[in-house]
Amino acid sequence: MSQDSGVAESSDDHHGSLEEKDYPSPNLDTSGDSKSGEDSSFESGSEAESDNEEAKPEKTIEEWEDKELPTQHYNSESNKIQSHCEHCNAENKHNELVTPRLLSRGQFLLKVDGEGTYQCTETGLIFEVNGKVDIKYCVLSWSKYSDLIVKPWAVGGPLFDVKCDPLCLTSIQFPHSLCLGHRDANMTFKVFHVKSTGASLEYTVDHSATHVKWRVSSLSPVGPVVQSEETVFHHGAVILYKAIDHNPSLSFRVYVATNNESFIKDISKSVKHSSKKFMKIDKPPVCQKLLQNGKKYRLISEPEAEITPEEIEFVDGSLLKLKSYIEVYLEQPVEFKLLLVEMDSEEIVWKAKLRECDWVQHHQNQNISKSSTSGNRRRKMSSSLPDEMVYDKRMKQIDSSDGVKTKTLTDTQLFNLAEKLGKEWLKIAIANLKLNISEIDAIREKEDNVTISKFKMLKKWQEKEQNNATAQNLCNCLKNVDSVEVQDVLRGFLQET
Repeated sequence: MSQDSGVAESSDDHHGSLEEKDYPSPNLDTSGDSKSGEDSSFESGSEAESDNEEAKPEKTIEEWEDKELPTQHYNSESNKIQSHCEHCNAENKHNELVTPRLLSRGQFLLKVDGEGTYQCTETGLIFEVNGKVDIKYCVLSWSKYSDLIVKPWAVGGPLFDVKCDPLCLTSIQFPHSLCLGHRDANMTFKVFHVKSTGASLEYTVDHSATHVKWRVSSLSPVGPVVQSEETVFHHGAVILYKAIDHNPSLSFRVYVATNNESFIKDISKSVKHSSKKFMKIDKPPVCQKLLQNGKKYRLISEPEAEITPEEIEFVDGSLLKLKSYIEVYLEQPVEFKLLLVEMDSEEIVWKAKLRECDWVQHHQNQNISKSSTSGNRRRKMSSSLPDEMVYDKRMKQIDSSDGVKTKTLTDTQLFNLAEKLGKEWLKIAIANLKLNISEIDAIREKEDNVTISKFKMLKKWQEKEQNNATAQNLCNCLKNVDSVEVQDVLRGFLQET
């Protein structure tokens, strides 16, 4: 099978400048195992273009790739959404989990010291290496290559650009976004591989419930594709954004997506480059029922809201440049429930309750966003400083020296912070807040709700600190926590006191 349509961007586009250029259109080679001894020097950064505007000339890779971002610059709209699928979580993992550094333009850097199999905690990629090596990689958009992915092939997971010494990298396992269950007998995976000579589909070594394993031939954009004789079941995610304006009404965008980092990153870029301002609403995104192409789904609001469209036919939109969404509009700012229902079975696929506290701080977030984007030069200067210096500098800008910021934190503030703390809250409690393991165990034994446990952990810290339990003191304790959302909340505390 071959395809005459040209690829949207050939591998040569990534040398030096990332500016769009006209290149010969390579054909898609699907002949057998198309491994080659060629070590492509393909280098690409994160996609610069948005869904709503053309790509603009970018700096060369050498100008940005080695600049490490301070902790506060981690993307608060992280693409990584863990699956809750019982089948896919049943596998026993023996890989060493490693956390990469985040460089500029969304590129990760992973340094490993010796032979082994390592799994990235941010992207789910699994690298098998035969020695000490530095690996740089980032998530790309599939939409550039939409002309080359033709039926019966379909996107199977995120698309990545990986750069390192290919002699040191034995294999890569790509996370896929499908639920195989017991239906994978008639399913075939391959790896879509773009090289300077063209795009090809290469054979895989194996696949599991969560990953597709590929023997490294050369390095450039690579990602899993799938061909199936049966219905394909997707892990789904529902992602919410609220429009920020001065109207009392509520307006939301609801995206129904495959749990695929490339797709979710495209959504984030689309919202970012919209003519309106949006904030992300933090609700559990993972669908509790698998999504199927061609199935129809209805979004329901309680109480009733204006929903456009009221129903959609699900299609994996990874290859589409423009991402579809559902608009939800309420004239008055009231609490409400959203439910995504499969129309054939009337089963609830996803649900969430939206409360006023989910969006009350949007004015604060908007102000922080404006100050953080006031100028590229200021951002570049701060990103070149060590993390602690950047943090201290920002805290001095927010804090005052007249001793006013000594007000004790309220339960509402602590609860808002508890909602933003991630799965490493136990480590934070012990390492940052100096609580004893016995105190943490006592909280966990009495409370099953994780958010309430986090809140009680913060209350325990407050009780021990007494008059010192101020916003400034808490900021100092948590300044090394790697979460943009946590740092935003902490800065909000300082502004409120």
